[in-house]
Amino acid sequence: MSQITDAPRTPGATTVDTTPSDDAATFAELHDLVEDAVALANRWSDATEAGQTKAEKRTSDQLGALLRDEKGLDLAVKFVDRVARPEDNTAAARELARLSSNEATGFMGKLDAKLLGLGSRLATTMPPVVVPAARTRLRQLVGHLVVDASDPTLAKHLVKAHADGFRLNINLLGEAVLGEAEAARRTEETRKLLARDDVDYVSIKVSCLVSQISTWDAEGTVERALERLRPIYRVANGTASDASSPSSNTGDANADAGQPGGGAANVNRGDIKKKFVNLDMEEYRDLDLTIELFTRLLSEPEFHDLEAGIVLQAYLPDAVPALERLIAFAKERKANGGAGIKVRLVKGANLAMERVEAELHDWKQAPYTSKEDVDANYLRFIERATRADAMEVCRLGVASHNLYDVAMAHLLAEKRGVSEHLDVEMLQGMAPSQARAVKADVGTVLLYTPVVKREDFDVAVSYLIRRLEENAAEQNFLHAMFSHDEGAAERHKYVRDGLVGTGALSAMQDQERRFRESIDAIASTPVGPRRSPERAPIGDFFENTADSDPALPAVRDWAREAVTRQPAPLTSPQLTSREMVDDVVARGVAAQAGWAGRSNAERAALLREAAREIEKRRGDLVTVAAAEGGKTIDQVDPEISEAIDFARYYADRCEELVTGMASDGARFEPHRLTLVTPPWNFPVAIPIGSVLAALASGSAVVIKPAPQTVGCVEVAMEALWAAGIPRDAAQVVRVEEDDNGRALVAHDDVDTVILTGSIETGRLFAGWRARHAGGPRVFGETSGKNALVVTPAADLDLAAADLMKSAFGHAGQKCSAASLGILVGSVATSKRFREQLVDAVKSLRVGWPSDLGTTMGPVIEPPSGKLLKALTTLEPGETWLVEPKQLDDTGRLWSPGLKDGVKPGSFFHMTEVFGPVLGLMHADTLEEALELQNATQFGLTAGIHSLDEDEVTYWQEHVEAGNCYVNRHITGAIVQRQSFGGWKESVMGPGAKAGGPNYVAQFGTWVPDGVARQGAPIMPRVRDLLEILSPLARNEADREWLHASLRSDAFAWREELGIEADPSSLRAESNVFRYRPQPQVVVRAELGETSADGDVDAVADRTLAEVARLVLGAHLVGSSVYLSWDVALQPALTRLAATGEGRQALVWLNRMGSVESSAQFVTWCRERTRDGEPLRIRMVGADADGETAAALASAPGEDQGASITPLFGEVLSTGRRELLTFLREQAISRTLHRFGHVAPELMR
Repeated sequence: MSQITDAPRTPGATTVDTTPSDDAATFAELHDLVEDAVALANRWSDATEAGQTKAEKRTSDQLGALLRDEKGLDLAVKFVDRVARPEDNTAAARELARLSSNEATGFMGKLDAKLLGLGSRLATTMPPVVVPAARTRLRQLVGHLVVDASDPTLAKHLVKAHADGFRLNINLLGEAVLGEAEAARRTEETRKLLARDDVDYVSIKVSCLVSQISTWDAEGTVERALERLRPIYRVANGTASDASSPSSNTGDANADAGQPGGGAANVNRGDIKKKFVNLDMEEYRDLDLTIELFTRLLSEPEFHDLEAGIVLQAYLPDAVPALERLIAFAKERKANGGAGIKVRLVKGANLAMERVEAELHDWKQAPYTSKEDVDANYLRFIERATRADAMEVCRLGVASHNLYDVAMAHLLAEKRGVSEHLDVEMLQGMAPSQARAVKADVGTVLLYTPVVKREDFDVAVSYLIRRLEENAAEQNFLHAMFSHDEGAAERHKYVRDGLVGTGALSAMQDQERRFRESIDAIASTPVGPRRSPERAPIGDFFENTADSDPALPAVRDWAREAVTRQPAPLTSPQLTSREMVDDVVARGVAAQAGWAGRSNAERAALLREAAREIEKRRGDLVTVAAAEGGKTIDQVDPEISEAIDFARYYADRCEELVTGMASDGARFEPHRLTLVTPPWNFPVAIPIGSVLAALASGSAVVIKPAPQTVGCVEVAMEALWAAGIPRDAAQVVRVEEDDNGRALVAHDDVDTVILTGSIETGRLFAGWRARHAGGPRVFGETSGKNALVVTPAADLDLAAADLMKSAFGHAGQKCSAASLGILVGSVATSKRFREQLVDAVKSLRVGWPSDLGTTMGPVIEPPSGKLLKALTTLEPGETWLVEPKQLDDTGRLWSPGLKDGVKPGSFFHMTEVFGPVLGLMHADTLEEALELQNATQFGLTAGIHSLDEDEVTYWQEHVEAGNCYVNRHITGAIVQRQSFGGWKESVMGPGAKAGGPNYVAQFGTWVPDGVARQGAPIMPRVRDLLEILSPLARNEADREWLHASLRSDAFAWREELGIEADPSSLRAESNVFRYRPQPQVVVRAELGETSADGDVDAVADRTLAEVARLVLGAHLVGSSVYLSWDVALQPALTRLAATGEGRQALVWLNRMGSVESSAQFVTWCRERTRDGEPLRIRMVGADADGETAAALASAPGEDQGASITPLFGEVLSTGRRELLTFLREQAISRTLHRFGHVAPELMR
């Protein structure tokens, strides 16, 4: 199933036409009330200002000053997030000290400004004193917004609020819910809160009820959430044994708790005053889930007579259709003698995170994109909800501080005679005098009141940041009311009939203008989901492909069907003899000429068509990946998007082979035949991406799938053939790992092997191909021992969540998975971090992909060797925090393991085990943590969690990995955003990253095509060394070639290679691609073939000029060089001594290397790599099938130590190609936002 077009289905919900049928006449009543609403709102506004107490005026003036201060919001967010939140006083003190240089203190009172200045100066010398004092002061400042949940503070607050005539809707804040223990604790704390005599109204959200919610598994989530929610509703219903009532049920509170209608369900408790539970709404993905949970619970017999509430958000165009569903449900419920329901209407508080979610997944933003549409939809909702048919069954809570909206709702309800069914709701402490002014007319106001225990105060950070960010927006009503912005009049110039005054408007007049326009815009504002299951067409230029959106019911239905289907039988040929191997290779070689003979534009067009064909087979690929590879839907769907991205991205790179910077002075000649040997753990994206890259280069391809996941490759290859790529140019075959498999890998006519697998396999393949005419050419992404560092400056909840996700996605069998967590300083002893991580790991739901609720799938085969050792044994000093267990007879289902106390240099520290086990290491400092992270022979992925800019900068400059991640999980590389490939022993071959700009260009040979013409001035540091080395260019032609090369280097460095690029340019996440210098490159110069006239000296002199060109290129990028001269070049070097300049050059050259035979050089290389340091060698004048190349390739694997990577080919004048010799690619992905807020210094 390629196009997901099924109509949305909500199991259990009442079927109802939710398509609005309103026209302009429907809203005539609102137009009639506009002037009265404006007059009432303005009267309330005047009363708000007049009714402020001195303390309230100080608070509102301070908030207004903060909103006017350009840097005020940023300072407030940083103080809340980086000083008040961290557990570690020292980390908090560093951040507090940095605030001293921030000039955004104009909003502070004199006392607070002095306290901040004093605190910032003393913070780093007296952290245990200053930081707790700062946190205490913050609690005092925001105590009116977030109430202390501990008695007697909470009790006193409740008494006063009730005495003042307010009702309170209590929302208990707490730690991030990463696991079931915290979910159960939070649910129980909310139940206890509701059971108090002085509490009659609470709110709770789905993400507090159950952990690790999979949007794909809405049905399973509802079932789990029902179990948690029933006890709270029983308290509200008065049927729980400890309900706060004189006549509480004395029976077994949990009897038959899991059965709808069980236990106390049939007890008639009409004498008990019922309480109220409000089910909060969070992000768009929770909409259907929350409505389903709400209606399912209220449909259970025991809650037949209980009124309860749910929240809908006006910033979602889906809100009014959702309201229609709820009205229909309530009508049916009421018709059956049940109680009504209540809907609380808010504008929506998660817009920032909705934008982040949409941006990262390439989805449309689910909420409206303009404030004007939100405002209009809010009023449309009020109009629909206050009609008589709705109010008979459904109360409405209008939650807003916008006095114009509240006035309209109040007047409309009065006119329609339904005022008793309308609640006006506001935020606790946000504008107390405003609430009092409104209450005087409407009777009472319900205050949404967040409460938090004193020891958990840091968890209020996200709530406070949302409140601050909302009020910082100029369109916000409270911003206008509080800010008294003198500059607003100039920004809100407007002329309008019916608005008092014309021309420049005050901020409050602008709010009135917005209200009037919202009334006019109701009929024309679109209603209904902005997202569709229909997939966007694939165009002729690269952009990342959207993942499937599990928030849509049709998509979930599609996924459920896909993961339970049986895949098609295998059809690819099996090679059982050497003759069959030879036939396949010959067929590919014969097809290559025709394939390469097509223009680059034609090949690129076919790759884009292949992307479309892969998209059509998304459902089939899900089916086969789940069946063969054990891939869960959340793992395989993005992988299919990645495969599509590869096709589109490599199509662009194909065209660049003849139009890009690299083609200036060079020409690309593709390899004839490429063999792809992919892994089983990424059975779609890596195999097909490798095939597509080779095809883009002009090479023919044979792919030998991993035996466990042949079907995945067959389905993907069918897509390529359907797109028009010739079958002979892209073959898929099966072959055992026997003599026939070796024959295929080592075949003389296979020019290149693409390997994704272990370093041991890579070395084995290279050994088989040691005598290959073109050199071994095994290009591979191999092993990784990946770690995520967590410092005390991290958001520990987020760090625990990302560490768990990085370690156990696809059962830890990802090459990028984190098998180590390195905890710095106090993190290692943090009780909270440890409990959160243990809870998260224990709560992973292990199962088969056919269950959409599975959050960790099976391993590919029963563990053995290194993985079995890691799962079943502990080394000295290690302890199990969560001990893994085998869960079934297949041996493939294992619960995850978490071990502490991993020692430096131990088996688990240094060895890739590739499975569901995570080890924790301890480091005193970040420097020590980096030593542990860099200590392994691998350098694939690495991560850090820290909000300290200095720590992040230091880490980025010193970490040794190809893919780096900051404040996010370390898996899930996306084409172009995070091109994938490692350093050190995690890579074989030239080192170009898959999904990066150089990957396609390595599947061929670049040969000179004239001299590079593009250029820039030679940089001073290069000119200085050029003066020393200029004698190596002994004739005018060589000197011109050398200078052209250096100008090309400078141009490539200035335009691309020397800059950090982020072509995706996301707002919430930076994805920087950059080049870093190779620590050292060996340049091995040998005497090449002589020309037809046999002029050996001319060839030798040219070799010297080429070496000078390479050394100067290395100097430009900052890479050091070791020079190895073959003894045959000694005469040419000796000739340099004929002049003073030549002797100066020789002195420099002698410091950088030596003259040695081929055998001596090979011995030196082997000695160097025994210490674990890989060698990159640029061969000059040497053939890829020469003796030196063969000797290097045939070094025994056990004896070899680290890898040796020789690079062959003529030395080019083209800087864009030749400088890559001295560079390694690095991708750094960094989360920029905090709860959707991006600090000004990180905005781009």
